[in-house]
Amino acid sequence: MKVITDKALIAELLTRSVDSVYPNREVMEKALLSGKQLIIYVGIDPTADYVHLGHSTNYLLLERLHKLGHKIIVLVGDFTAMIGDPSDKISERIRLTRDQVEQNLKTFKSQIGKILDFNNKENPIEFRFNSEWLSKLSFEQVIDLASNFTVQHMLERDLFEKRMKENKPLHVHEFFYPLMQGYDSVALNVDIEIGGTDQTFNMLAGRTLVKRYLNKEKFVITTTLLTNPVTGEKLMSKSLGTGVGLNLAPQDMFGKVMALADAGIIQVFVDCTRFSLDDIGVIRKRLESGENPKKIKLELAHEIVRMYHGEAAAKEAEESFEKTFAKGGVPDDVLEVKFSKGDSLAELLIKAGVVESKADWRRLIDGGAVKTEKDEKIKDPNFIPKETVVLKIGKRRFVKVIV
Repeated sequence: MKVITDKALIAELLTRSVDSVYPNREVMEKALLSGKQLIIYVGIDPTADYVHLGHSTNYLLLERLHKLGHKIIVLVGDFTAMIGDPSDKISERIRLTRDQVEQNLKTFKSQIGKILDFNNKENPIEFRFNSEWLSKLSFEQVIDLASNFTVQHMLERDLFEKRMKENKPLHVHEFFYPLMQGYDSVALNVDIEIGGTDQTFNMLAGRTLVKRYLNKEKFVITTTLLTNPVTGEKLMSKSLGTGVGLNLAPQDMFGKVMALADAGIIQVFVDCTRFSLDDIGVIRKRLESGENPKKIKLELAHEIVRMYHGEAAAKEAEESFEKTFAKGGVPDDVLEVKFSKGDSLAELLIKAGVVESKADWRRLIDGGAVKTEKDEKIKDPNFIPKETVVLKIGKRRFVKVIV
């Protein structure tokens, strides 16, 4: 497989969506210009059943590296997901069972395959699972892995240190996560690992183990996390249940992109689309000149849906969004629930997944967030509809109550 060594392409590759390069950018650039095919991987734990836009940053970077001719591996952490990655967690992450993990990862390949071409025959992309080797390690081997790190080194993690100071539990098994992820690099014999900045500690642990067991250099590229530049909060998080999943239906995906903070528009264009940096520069100037952010966000939402569902679906989703939210209309595919005498509307809506609980329903009622399609507020949490009615709950939830 011929490797492309175009300096301009490599220069952009090492800057777009890239936070840091280890050991440094210059050495990494030299390796990419050498013409050698490098083995590069990204790992993802199936702690939820979807891949979101925050993950797409890494896969778009892998796509660019694949087009340069390098060997790409997508690694699913089916074993490490059962341990629980403590990265960016101020409390212990809940461990998953094997059944939960297997259920979550059922559609991972098809979701990631919306970005990466798993059908490429010339330079095949591998799809692996780290249970292949981690489940076979002996206790003696695990002890040998652990001997490469000190407790002081592990406690350098800011959140471990914070949990210690706040007297929150810090379990021994959490120390094993970076060892397991680090060993993935050894088992795959990789040259480069890519991951978000929240994975820096784990990826550098792999760099230590590759030097020890394989006696070679391993590069680490940390990618920027999608955050609100004003609040600093993550825009995408599987742990918190937020984010725009790649498995969402077109209209849901469009609406979720439109719900993102205006301050994050440019970063989402950079990290989550294939728009050129020159085109994004023009968009940035439009924002700076005072153009309505909503108009630009409509373009962003259209592009995101187009990437994952095609142009026709993107156009239809945009038209539906405009009709529903901009013009005060009701979606064509509004959810329907059947209401009979003696039913509790709150319980029906909870069962349908429209509201979380009776307390949530009461809070929405008290806050004036439940209205009819005629814009009449529902003020009684025990409201009993006398005829079929469409309720608008909050900004983007609709339900047709059929009496």
